[in-house]
Amino acid sequence: MAGAAALAAGHAGPAVSVIGPLRRAVLPRLAGGGRGDHVALTFDDGPDRASTPAFLEALDGLGWRATFFMLGCMVERDPGLAGEVAAAGHEVALHGYDHVSHLRRAPGPVEDDLRRGFDVVAGATGHAPVWFRPPYGHLSGGTCRAARRLGLRTVLWTAWGRDWTATATPASVVGRVGRGVGPGATVLLHDSDCTSAPLSWRSALGALPGLADLFAARGLAVGPLADHDV
Repeated sequence: MAGAAALAAGHAGPAVSVIGPLRRAVLPRLAGGGRGDHVALTFDDGPDRASTPAFLEALDGLGWRATFFMLGCMVERDPGLAGEVAAAGHEVALHGYDHVSHLRRAPGPVEDDLRRGFDVVAGATGHAPVWFRPPYGHLSGGTCRAARRLGLRTVLWTAWGRDWTATATPASVVGRVGRGVGPGATVLLHDSDCTSAPLSWRSALGALPGLADLFAARGLAVGPLADHDV
């Protein structure tokens, strides 16, 4: 019994990091804490031909570069689009191959998923990912070991827009980010609805002008994690 309990704790224990206030207070680097005059803007779940090009256009208009946490399965569907994201000057990162919680997977399949996703993203973009974010932000013991073996730096987020929900609007995304963002924050949004409510990506896209005003009012520059010093 004791051995089984220890194994379960080792597997699921890291998942407590999904609790935002705890993560920000105890694990600021995992939360994406960076330099005080900067915000790291990140997008999960793409690339998606139905939505990602609109984000690239909007980000270009704002003069922003961001970090895109890509799913290997989405990159395989459209490797050319993944290359376009990198060619536009954005940072490519890994979200895994499939969008499945690592708490539901044994360590072996977790490592296989990360390796497969890493190879697909690197092959399509010409850039080996440096950063990794697990699906749903769920870390397991196997996640941590697999990321270390691949030389990946795991980062979650400091603030999010809850833009994946059916009820999200551009205003609600700006409001939610505004309540959580501060100097050195990492912001989570989504450039695809492949794991979210249909067309929910429009709330994140529509929020970008409002977020530009918000960040400017707080004196925060916007960029990818590479510029964030986490």
